[in-house]
Amino acid sequence: MAFHYLAIEGPIGAGKTHLAERLATKLEATTVLEDTENPFLADFYADRPGSALQAQLFYLLNRHRQLTGKRQADLFLQTTICDYVFDKDKIFAYLNLDDNELFIYQRLFDLLARDVPAPDLVVYLQAPTELLMARLRRRATDPERLELAEPLPLPSEEYVRELNEAYQHFFFHYTATPLLVVETSEFDPESDDAALDELVKQIKGMGKGTRYYVARK
Repeated sequence: MAFHYLAIEGPIGAGKTHLAERLATKLEATTVLEDTENPFLADFYADRPGSALQAQLFYLLNRHRQLTGKRQADLFLQTTICDYVFDKDKIFAYLNLDDNELFIYQRLFDLLARDVPAPDLVVYLQAPTELLMARLRRRATDPERLELAEPLPLPSEEYVRELNEAYQHFFFHYTATPLLVVETSEFDPESDDAALDELVKQIKGMGKGTRYYVARK
């Protein structure tokens, strides 16, 4: 089955962006990478009142702008790989917002979602929470990353665990597009070339529905 628009998903620390970039090189594709800059994020990590909704709406509007800016016709001119799915925005909203904030958020989400093209295939990266935390700690001390941006506080293991469970629940019930679930405990998306080649084969062999794949070194 031919896929022109692929989306890579997974919780923080899963390696979405690195995998999207490496797949784009392998498949000669263009990328749509999430803009992670958010002026409200530091306040959110500091648990300031109202900051969760501000941060969430900022991300929502940015994601909508990025994906609607990629016109539907463009998606068929060349393969496009995105490092997020628009619908996943709700995972963070339901985890971080209170009921009143969710009411406002959901009304805006429903309006914006109508304009967003759906991917042909979603690749969901699974990993245990302990591994996600190890990857996040490694990134936090990476000199190259520290030169590019002011570091944010490392999220707590409890938060990452809750987020990971929310992702698993979301994609367990996901039926909007074909879905390839990839177990990445033994696969480092940043450096494992042989496993990347095998993953490309799995992607090219996907049909409809959901398939589970355990990536090996």
